[in-house]
Amino acid sequence: MADTVVLAGALDTKGADFAFVKELIEGAGLATLVVDFGVMGKPALAADVAREEVCAAGGGDLAHLASGGHKDEAMATMARGLAAVVSRLHGEGRLDGIIGMGGSGGTSLATAAMRELPVGVPKMMVSTVGGGDVSAFAGTKDITFMPSVVDVAGINRISRAIYANAAGAIAGMVRTRAGAAPAANERPLLTASMFGNTTTAVEHARGLLEAAGYEVLVFHATGSGGRTMEGLIADGYISGSLDLTTTELADTVCGGVFDAGPERCLAASRAGVPAVVVPGCVDMANFGGPDTVPERYRGRLLYEWNPDVTLLRTNVEENRRIGEMIAAAVNAATAAVAVVVPLGGVSMLDSKGERFWDPAADRACFEAIRGNLRAGIPLLEDDHNINDPEFSGRVAGLLLEMLQ
Repeated sequence: MADTVVLAGALDTKGADFAFVKELIEGAGLATLVVDFGVMGKPALAADVAREEVCAAGGGDLAHLASGGHKDEAMATMARGLAAVVSRLHGEGRLDGIIGMGGSGGTSLATAAMRELPVGVPKMMVSTVGGGDVSAFAGTKDITFMPSVVDVAGINRISRAIYANAAGAIAGMVRTRAGAAPAANERPLLTASMFGNTTTAVEHARGLLEAAGYEVLVFHATGSGGRTMEGLIADGYISGSLDLTTTELADTVCGGVFDAGPERCLAASRAGVPAVVVPGCVDMANFGGPDTVPERYRGRLLYEWNPDVTLLRTNVEENRRIGEMIAAAVNAATAAVAVVVPLGGVSMLDSKGERFWDPAADRACFEAIRGNLRAGIPLLEDDHNINDPEFSGRVAGLLLEMLQ
């Protein structure tokens, strides 16, 4: 049986566009399965999964939504329904890749479903907003965006070329994935969080973990990096986590640009994945250039890391709040977990003689962790700086003990 590409769209307004792409994909030797999430007009292309089924999967009534005046309700209902349908098709082995086309509304609906699919499943979105900031649509998943250039509103000289490229792209991705056999003896996956100020530590720890037979995925703790790391943990890909750089919590507390959300650090706990957690780089919150730093921080200790990144040294109260967040996340653990604190500083800048060295602020974080940690979870103190090989070697060894 040929691999199947799912085409998801509003067939009342985009039916001709999807019919063109469907023909191209089938001409490339792949099967197609069309899902309609339109609400108002009559479909211009027959669907394999009708809009009524999508609506029902979202818990809605199509007649009610189609009566008009329910745009917000219709969007939410059809997004839920499409996500459920797409997940089911993938689970049944009837989805090897997916393509959507549309404006901002269609993009929102289609990508909501794409985000439910595992990383590695080919996902293509042809969108009128594809040339802008698509981070909200992509989330933490590997969605490929192609700007439609013109509106998705029929076949013309420009759209014909764009659609042909999109059909070729999704067909190529599906074929390539189908032909890529898993590597023999694939190693278990571990995650590690890293920042420029903890690169030395993570590189050393990674070497030790890989020498022990693991493959380590390193994530830059820039907000999206932390969310992506935790998304992979939640999806069941990961065997263990070395969360050595929890700096994104500082941005949550201080309103920085690398905020990964208040649930950062919770994925391993919820997934039952062994984890070593370190308050790494919690001495700094991140902003853009110096002129972007909020007025309330202008009198504080700032460090221009580069022309586009300004670091704010967190204070005692902010570190106390970060420590409470770390303890709360770790307390939810259902697998082996430990917190290790580097008494010699939590970053390269937070070491004796460096700009961000502030033992009182660090101690506020450590004491908040200790004071809020539930009984039975180890809190280990280490006299070294986070980047000292003694520290990175210790946390790597601790994670290996948990895994074995």
